[in-house]
Amino acid sequence: MNAAPQEITSLVGREVYSNNGVFVGEIEDVRLDLDAQAVTGLALAQLNHELFAGRVERNTGVIVPYRWVRAVGDVVLINDIIERLDTGGDDEEEAEIGQSA
Repeated sequence: MNAAPQEITSLVGREVYSNNGVFVGEIEDVRLDLDAQAVTGLALAQLNHELFAGRVERNTGVIVPYRWVRAVGDVVLINDIIERLDTGGDDEEEAEIGQSA
């Protein structure tokens, strides 16, 4: 994948959907690893409250690992977060869905 580099700030404000087409939230900020010069997470706000009901309080956000990102365009597609939330399968993965203030 040799796409031309984009400004990190261009991600802010983009809507995030699961690869099954479910709206997840809107990018409010990005988490960076300055040493590696890489994006490590997306801080989402304006969440789909049905998706996060009982997991995240209203008016808070979540940070999803950037490795879940499948495509970046007019919107950002991530791996199916519903499966990850519902199965509770990989504790390490679930633990990374942290709340952001």
